Amino acid sequence: MSATEFAAANLSRATGAGLDPHEYLRVTGELADLDQWGEAFMRTAHGHLARAGQAATTVSAGEHFQVAARWFHVATLGPNRESALAAAEADTAMERALDLLEPEARRLEGPGFTGWLRGPADAAATAVVVPGLDSSKEEFHDVIAALLRRGMAVFAMDGPGQGVLAATSTVRADYHHVIGQVIDALGTQSVGLVGLSLGGYYVTESAARESRVAAAVTVSGPFRLHWDVLPAPVQDLLIQRAGGEEAARRFAGQVDLSTLAPRTTCPLLAVDGGLDVIPGVTNGESLARLAPHGHYLRIPHGDHLLGNARPDWLATAADWLSGELT
Repeated sequence: MSATEFAAANLSRATGAGLDPHEYLRVTGELADLDQWGEAFMRTAHGHLARAGQAATTVSAGEHFQVAARWFHVATLGPNRESALAAAEADTAMERALDLLEPEARRLEGPGFTGWLRGPADAAATAVVVPGLDSSKEEFHDVIAALLRRGMAVFAMDGPGQGVLAATSTVRADYHHVIGQVIDALGTQSVGLVGLSLGGYYVTESAARESRVAAAVTVSGPFRLHWDVLPAPVQDLLIQRAGGEEAARRFAGQVDLSTLAPRTTCPLLAVDGGLDVIPGVTNGESLARLAPHGHYLRIPHGDHLLGNARPDWLATAADWLSGELT
């Protein structure tokens, strides 16, 4: 795939992560080769760090740190020999942003997770945002903001093989153990979960096996993975995040909600894009049909993660989760 094709394919995802579309097009338009992706995005992120250091106010500095974190994260989505460094830089930049913009935000960590708890301390409900295979707690800016605007506390996390933990851990299919750790650390009786891409599987698996999950939303989540027909880039990414091909094949074989969906007794909303067609991944309609309290929302023109169709689903999903939790 050429740099131009890769940039076009990731435009809606990048803007959903909070990147300015004009800056994104300018940076990607200068790529002569896709191998330059990581270097170009990290250079742009460092530019925002420099602006933060020169900012006249703490608000401006915090905003530049936040944007830098997102550029560092998106630097990991393409070829990048320094992906681990970029993920660490994203984590540090977000910490500096929240120190300035939301000093009440708290870092929570456990054996299998790390992340930021944001929002009011006396919130009536808490939502946990779970990333996917190559996403992180720095990515889903629009989802987190929508939940915060509705008065919820929001924990944006990295789990095993994700974000800043990707360099030191591998993916695991029994994600409910991680969510259990998160709920313990939050000190709450129940949570709502929002899972994006592979995170959609993680939250459904967790909802089926962790009784403290009160409601769940999946966005572009797989119902079942078929290793042999997954695109080569997805296979390569799974091999990297699982620690080898044998482990990746074993993990893919465990991603199957056919028996877990009927056990997901909490309210569940599955959101799909009609243009999201990834070989080896079946859509959320089966999940919503098998879950006892499942609901299905399909946006015909939506792509993977529906970054090109946010007005059609984001407010609806945020309102639905808020209503179910409160």
